[in-house]
Amino acid sequence: MKTLPLVLAFLAACAAVLPCTVLAGPAVAIDYPARKPGLWEMRSDDGSGAKEGSHTMQQCIDAATDKALREMGQGMGRSLCSKQDLRAEGGKLVIDSVCKIGSTTATSRAVMSGDFGSAYRVESKSSYSPPLMGRSEGMAVVEAKWVGPCKAGQKPGDMVMANGMKMNVLEMTAARRGKQP
Repeated sequence: MKTLPLVLAFLAACAAVLPCTVLAGPAVAIDYPARKPGLWEMRSDDGSGAKEGSHTMQQCIDAATDKALREMGQGMGRSLCSKQDLRAEGGKLVIDSVCKIGSTTATSRAVMSGDFGSAYRVESKSSYSPPLMGRSEGMAVVEAKWVGPCKAGQKPGDMVMANGMKMNVLEMTAARRGKQP
């Protein structure tokens, strides 16, 4: 299944972008830029050029949703990653990480650019040891753009996947914990 490494890379890139990772490194931490509240469209591509390697989703957010996603990602990062270093480099944010996916160690570098008010881009490259589903390397590009206010009937946390499936990430997380969002 070719899409699993893309999905993992997309989730890792989204975790970096949303922003959702643990900040490690120097005593002076660099904060991720806040995304503009509203409806964001995110397109991910595995770099293969194949149509099945590209996926688009939309997400309605507000400041509280970004904070909740950041906290969720920080928890995931603490449990899965032995290293997550964030630094500013030439006007971009660079994240180097080492994370466990089952028995595989994923070593990744993500480079984030953009203003996070109208658009941003994340390029992520990973190596897998031992190979993950037969692949020793993977890459993903996530391009996001702000498309305007959330649509009528949408609430923060609502996501619409490429296949039309709708879910609310905050409600799903709360349901797993047995709490109300």
